[in-house]
Amino acid sequence: MTDRQRRLLAGPILPTLFGLAGPTLIVLLVQTGVGVAETYFVSSLGTAALAGVTLVFPALMLMQMMSNGGIGGGVSSAVARALGAGRNDDADALVLHAILVAVALGLIFTAAEWWGGAALFRSMGGSGRELEAALSYANIVFAGSVLIWLTSLLAAALRGAGNVMVPAVVTLVGAVIIVPLSPSLIFGWGPLPRLGVAGAGTAVMIYYLGATAALVTYLRSRHSPLRLSFDYRRIRWRLLRDILRVGGLSAIGTIQMNLTVAIVTGMVGRYGADAVAGYGIASRLDYLLIPLLFGIGTGALTMVGTNIGAKNYERARRVAWSAAAVAALITETIGLAAASRPHVWLGLFSNDPAVLATGTLYFRTVAPFYGLVGLGMLLYFSGQGAGRVFWPVMAGLARLVIAGLGGLMIVTQLGLGLHALFVAVAMAAIAFGGITAVATKLGPWRPAPVTVQVAEPERVSAS
Repeated sequence: MTDRQRRLLAGPILPTLFGLAGPTLIVLLVQTGVGVAETYFVSSLGTAALAGVTLVFPALMLMQMMSNGGIGGGVSSAVARALGAGRNDDADALVLHAILVAVALGLIFTAAEWWGGAALFRSMGGSGRELEAALSYANIVFAGSVLIWLTSLLAAALRGAGNVMVPAVVTLVGAVIIVPLSPSLIFGWGPLPRLGVAGAGTAVMIYYLGATAALVTYLRSRHSPLRLSFDYRRIRWRLLRDILRVGGLSAIGTIQMNLTVAIVTGMVGRYGADAVAGYGIASRLDYLLIPLLFGIGTGALTMVGTNIGAKNYERARRVAWSAAAVAALITETIGLAAASRPHVWLGLFSNDPAVLATGTLYFRTVAPFYGLVGLGMLLYFSGQGAGRVFWPVMAGLARLVIAGLGGLMIVTQLGLGLHALFVAVAMAAIAFGGITAVATKLGPWRPAPVTVQVAEPERVSAS
């Protein structure tokens, strides 16, 4: 047993959790900064270019969330449980299975964008130069979908093994490269060609190509806690099923969350541009909570999965509830601050009274329940580690029904105002956190079923 595994199985819970979460949080903050920088560079090309890239963002965000928190969560969970149970060969083999999944899903996303991207962007209001810019960016980025999936799933495998530093270093080095490379390709600095919007997509793909190569090289080295082998004879359906059984349901959860936001945004849009702007500014704070929860959640996933694999069920539960309490405390503090002083955040983006009124209404109605969202999300990540995500996904479905479909009925059928819509969003947060907490409290946590093949004894013939 390595020192890393000893800490996961017997070390102090909160220091170990923060040690795992810290590098991931730093990486997510850096990625956010890179995204802001890229948006700034593209905005220099004009409104049409910026609008085009904005049209691509939801589809790209969906793919990144599915590869990191959805299927990636399934990979981390499977690796952590295998190592906790002492099945090191299975843990190594799971890396190859993660590559197979990444290639398959990456090709699906590439084909979907090539065949349906133009129709999707038109349905979102894209036309003329905006549509041209969207396709220029998307055709390059989604051509490299396999690289995005490979980077995400290989990093997820390492996080499942408790190694968060290597994915962090790869991302940080990539950020140092992509920040100067992106404007160089957009504007044609030095010997590089001027590619415009396509230059931003090209820079992103160069990063993912380098990140994939770096992660594969490390996983093939003697320093890695997992050893990647391309021996196809190690492929087993039971290992692939172990990834997809957790990752598949988790991917559905990410779709639910994005669909909920899309429906609510559409309903707010019926009240005019000022309402959309106010809601958009306020909901940006919601999105800033996601990297925070993901960083803590991936640490909890690794710790819970390792202890479930080692049959330390009681410690796994303590880890889950400790992480959930930390997340709930942090997010509730942020929510109460936003509800009590909404203009501190809203005033950074607008001084329009109508915009501020909508943002203030949203914060005072929804933000006091941020703690339940944090609680539910961390128990969801812990459920991934335990291989038990059915009830967290059902909680996400309840959130979709209450906020999405309920909001649709409130606006289109009942004709009620924004306050009623935001009340539905708040009730959805209560349902999500409450259902997940009750299911975690009452549900038995046992190791996810894994079929272990046992060699048949050799027959000895009597002569």
